[in-house]
Amino acid sequence: MEVKKIRIEKNTVQETLVIPLFGRLVCSEHFPHLFSDPEAKRLCDSLDYDFEGKRKKMESPAGLFGALEVAQRQYDLACEVKAYLESHPRAAVVNLGCGLDDTFRKCDNGQCRGYNLDLPDVIAVRNALLPAREREENIPCDLNDFSWMEKINAESGAVFFAAGVFYYFKTEDVKKLFSAMAERFPGAVLAFDSCNRRGAKMMRKTWLKEAGITDVNAYFSLEDEGELAGWSDRFAFVTAKSYMRGYRDIYGEVGPFHRLMIRFCDGLVKMKIVKIAFGKGGLK
Repeated sequence: MEVKKIRIEKNTVQETLVIPLFGRLVCSEHFPHLFSDPEAKRLCDSLDYDFEGKRKKMESPAGLFGALEVAQRQYDLACEVKAYLESHPRAAVVNLGCGLDDTFRKCDNGQCRGYNLDLPDVIAVRNALLPAREREENIPCDLNDFSWMEKINAESGAVFFAAGVFYYFKTEDVKKLFSAMAERFPGAVLAFDSCNRRGAKMMRKTWLKEAGITDVNAYFSLEDEGELAGWSDRFAFVTAKSYMRGYRDIYGEVGPFHRLMIRFCDGLVKMKIVKIAFGKGGLK
């Protein structure tokens, strides 16, 4: 008996979860020595969606670099989650804007608890394909409505992470969110990806344009992680690492074109994974 697939319509909120998921699949197909993600294939096979058009674009040299970015980003953020769990094994692991990302399951130590947050339409698809397991919850919410914080049990610590999320937020909203999190979750950490304004303007030609965003300067970008220092006196410290080379240097594992792209992302676009530790006092 054929299992009914979940249909994803074009130009919907649900479609935003397809690109990173498919990127992980393509990356594992083309760079199996770097990434293996059988779960991405299972999930893609469960969706009623025209992947062939996406495949043609993603299997171009530039498209394959995008797939590398998506897979490497998940790897980077998983490193931050695992590092926090070493000292806080029973912590809350909170995926902000989760889509169909399974980082919690890749990091699960058998003691921590996972919270996957996204908009209701996205969580509906997630519940069908990645229903919550033991010690895991899928929570429909708007991140800008801070009531979601009441659902997070952080008494044993919390590590928050977001992949490709804050580019959609206005800077003032990101500041409010980070400040509220620092106030509510002392001792927690937040890890997320960022790029500078040049990178944001480049995105304007792709997904920002598709999302109807025209005032790119109002949206979150980061020239230097030091800019965040003054956002809250509850930030204990802010650090950043290279997106493509900071956690596992894949420079020597890819071809000349992709090495050039890595240098471009590091030097001109400032793609980074940023980590903020929430403390009880001012910046150290």
